[in-house]
Amino acid sequence: MSNKAKIREEAKKLNPIDDLMFRTMAEDKDFCEEILRVILSDPELSVLESTPQYAGTNPQGRSVILDAKCVLGDGRKTNIEVQKANDTDHQRRVRYNGAILTTNLTDPGVKFENVPDVCVVFISRFDIFNGNRSLYHVDRVIRETGKVVDNGFEEVYVNAKVKDGSEVSELMEVFVEDAAYNSKFPVTSGSKRLYKETEKGQQRMCEIMEKLVNENTERINTLNSILIELDRIEDLKRATKDKDFQLQLMIELLPEDM
Repeated sequence: MSNKAKIREEAKKLNPIDDLMFRTMAEDKDFCEEILRVILSDPELSVLESTPQYAGTNPQGRSVILDAKCVLGDGRKTNIEVQKANDTDHQRRVRYNGAILTTNLTDPGVKFENVPDVCVVFISRFDIFNGNRSLYHVDRVIRETGKVVDNGFEEVYVNAKVKDGSEVSELMEVFVEDAAYNSKFPVTSGSKRLYKETEKGQQRMCEIMEKLVNENTERINTLNSILIELDRIEDLKRATKDKDFQLQLMIELLPEDM
């Protein structure tokens, strides 16, 4: 089987829970609006702008690529993340991503009351809290009084593992099951059908996948050459097994335009 044929077969397996398809679908703000109306329980919610693969920079440390950043009609900024594997401390990841988004959207010297409200929506295939719920809201609570306090940062966790008959659970079926479509979510279902079942959509996904494969191969080869030149052999060995560490090294050592 040729490389192009292999890429096409892999593209057919993609669903909205996969980074590649989600980021492509998130180019349409109507898609983000539809899923956020369900997840945030707000049928009047509006998305003014959606930016897939938003680059959040941190001059002192690790920068991130957010799956999608949305600007809502009420002024809130929302980061939507999709995750298939339960392979790291995702709560700290949410905390870090929220901090990066906040700092990137806040001008130096701004008064604290004008720091933007930020919401991180974390969509996963697994039940992150093992509470047998498809939707979790994490609040800041005063331990001594039980009172919920608000500092403008909101965390919402959604998972596709728990089937509880809720609207969120129905939406998650569309996210993870190959043949699942639902008329309750016409934008999501229509976009998924485009990229999974039409020649035009499949061609687009294949082109994106092929480009990513080529770019990633070039980046890895360049990183490996730099590590060898710097005699960082142990880092090179670790990077072949630890993809998060490999990404960290890329941010540290590769040119920003690569």
